[in-house]
Amino acid sequence: MTGVGLIAAERQRQIEKEGWDAEHDDDHDGEQLAFAAVCYALPKRSMSLNYGLAEIGVEITDLFWPWDEEWWKPTPKNRIRELEKAGALIAAEIDRLLRLEKA
Repeated sequence: MTGVGLIAAERQRQIEKEGWDAEHDDDHDGEQLAFAAVCYALPKRSMSLNYGLAEIGVEITDLFWPWDEEWWKPTPKNRIRELEKAGALIAAEIDRLLRLEKA
């Protein structure tokens, strides 16, 4: 399967198994879908913020994850799976914006 196919399959899974359809996505008008996609798309090495020599222990998800922690479901040993999730969330955000333009 190609990357596009994997993303499409993940988006379909989100709709069918999680119930995250267009109506649900339209409620996330603060660009939460895009923020969530960023969190999944970033490589593991980019997940912590360091300033100078001091480790401040701030994770990107602490700053950008838009929902409760229970919804953060990383798969750190499967980079492709992380990117599938990110791509599906981006697709959902694009569709949400397209519907908004039509309204």
